[in-house]
Amino acid sequence: MEYMFAPGFLGTKAPFFMDFVTLIVALLPLLVYTSILFVRKGFIKIHAASQVLLYIVSVIVVFYFEYGVRSEGGFDYFMKDSDASYTYSLFVLVLHIAIATVTFLYWSYTVFKAANAMQNKQLPGKFSATHRLMALKSFVGIVFTSFSGIWVYILLFIY
Repeated sequence: MEYMFAPGFLGTKAPFFMDFVTLIVALLPLLVYTSILFVRKGFIKIHAASQVLLYIVSVIVVFYFEYGVRSEGGFDYFMKDSDASYTYSLFVLVLHIAIATVTFLYWSYTVFKAANAMQNKQLPGKFSATHRLMALKSFVGIVFTSFSGIWVYILLFIY
């Protein structure tokens, strides 16, 4: 797994794994929105499958990221080469972690409630309005997680 810590491909000070994770995080809102378009076009099974796939891939990417960060030495290790304020960067990191954690928990709840509703033949159906609202909240959280993650990346590896 030495490749993880090789220089990244985005032309910054970041290692490969950080560039890879940041790219996934940046693309995730677009991928989730594409999945939403599937259901709007009537492709319910494709929407459901793509949401589950995106959710599973996201969980794997988070574990990959956590392994890389912990192996390298954590926030302080990456912060040492940044010219950004330590206090400000830590604040942004904590904010990102809070947003990402709440989003992950709510997205998990949304995915599992939807799977249960589909299994009980309530989706599409009487659970649809509730699911739409839950999905919208999850999507907004994913967008904020993406932006805040990119913000952390910029502070650590571009500043």
